[in-house]
Amino acid sequence: MEVYLDNSATTRCYDEVAELVYKVMCKDYGNPSSLHHKGVEAEQYLRYARQTLAGLMKVNEKEILFTSGGTESDNIALIGAAMAHYRRGRHLITTRMEHPAVLQTMAYLEKQGFEVTYLPVDRLGRISLEDLERAIRQDTILVSIMHVNNEIGSVQPIAEAGELVKRCNAQTLFHVDAVQGFGKFRIYPSRMNIDLMSVSAHKIHGPKGVGFLYIRDGARVNPILYGGGQQKGMRSGTENVPGIAGLAKAAEMVYAGLDRDVDRMYELRRMLIEGVSRIEDVRVNGCPDREGAPHIVSLSVRGVRSEVLLHALEDKEIYVSAGSACSSNKPQISDTLKAIGVERDLLSSTIRFSISVFTTEEEIRYTIQALEEMIPMLRKYSRH
Repeated sequence: MEVYLDNSATTRCYDEVAELVYKVMCKDYGNPSSLHHKGVEAEQYLRYARQTLAGLMKVNEKEILFTSGGTESDNIALIGAAMAHYRRGRHLITTRMEHPAVLQTMAYLEKQGFEVTYLPVDRLGRISLEDLERAIRQDTILVSIMHVNNEIGSVQPIAEAGELVKRCNAQTLFHVDAVQGFGKFRIYPSRMNIDLMSVSAHKIHGPKGVGFLYIRDGARVNPILYGGGQQKGMRSGTENVPGIAGLAKAAEMVYAGLDRDVDRMYELRRMLIEGVSRIEDVRVNGCPDREGAPHIVSLSVRGVRSEVLLHALEDKEIYVSAGSACSSNKPQISDTLKAIGVERDLLSSTIRFSISVFTTEEEIRYTIQALEEMIPMLRKYSRH
C-alpha cells in the first residue's frame, strides 16, 4: 500500500486541475499580451482566475498579483514593502518560526540596514499578542506573521494580530504567509486587517510553480522584477496561464468542500496522534487538538534519527518528511523546533506527517501499525 503523508511539501493535483492545465497548455496556449483571438482567449483565463480568487476571499480582483508561488510572494511582500516605505521607518517584525522564504529575506533586509524584531513563541508555537504590541513602534513599517506553521501546524491568531497592528500603528503593513493556511481555513484579508498575503497552488492540489500575492488596494509595494510591464508593472514576465488556471480551479474545488474535508482531516489527525501516543517516548509537537491545523502532525521519536525513520517508513511505501521539505533535500536543524524548546536530543529525531483530502483511515491505521513495529526495533539497532 502506498501512503503519501507529505502533503505540506506538495499535494497531488486534482484530476480536474490537471485536465484544465493540459487544455490550456495544448489548446488555449496563447500569450495573454497578444492582441489576437488566441491572446484574448488566454487573458480570459487570467480574468476568471482573479474573479474566482477574489470571490473566495471577498476582495477586489485588482488586489490579486500572480506569482511563481509562496517564496516569490513572500519576497515581493517583504522587499517590495520595505523599499517602498524605508523613508518612513526601517523597523520590521516577524517571528522566530517563519518559513525560510521570510527568515532569509528578513536577513537580507538586515544587511540593507533594516532592523528586525523576532518575536518568540511558546512551546506550542504560538506568539504572544502582548509581545507583538510591545514590539510595534512608530517606525515599524511591516509585520510578517505566518498563519499556519509548515512544520508543526501551529495556528497564529491572525485576525487578532491584524487588529492589534492597526490599532498600534495604522501605517504599519501586515503581511501573512498563508501558504499552509489557505485551503484549510476561511481567510478574509480585508476583515482581518491583512495588507499582504502569500499563497501557493501546489499546497492545495494545484500545479507547482504558481501562486499569488494579495495586495490590499492602497498598500504601497515596489516591484522587484522589471521587464515587459505585465500585471500593471508589478510583476513583469509572461503570465503562467496554465498554472494560473489550475490555481483558480484548485482553490474553487478545495473551498467547495472545505468544512467537510477539514472535519475529516481533523479526525484522521486525531487517529494518528492517539495511535502514536501509545508508543513509548514519542512526543507530539504543537497543538494536539483542533487548535492546530487539520493536516500536520510533528513527532519527535527519542532514540531514532529522523532520516533513519523516514527511510524505514519509505521501505513500507509510507512517505513523510524529516521536518520541512521546503528548503532543500539536505536535513538541517529546524529553527521552529528550537523556537518551541524541543530538547536537544530530539531536534534530529523529528518527522512530519501531513494529511490531505485523499488520505484514508486505512492509510492512517497502516502507518500507526508500521510505527508500532519499527520504532522499538530501530531503537535497539541504534543502541549498537
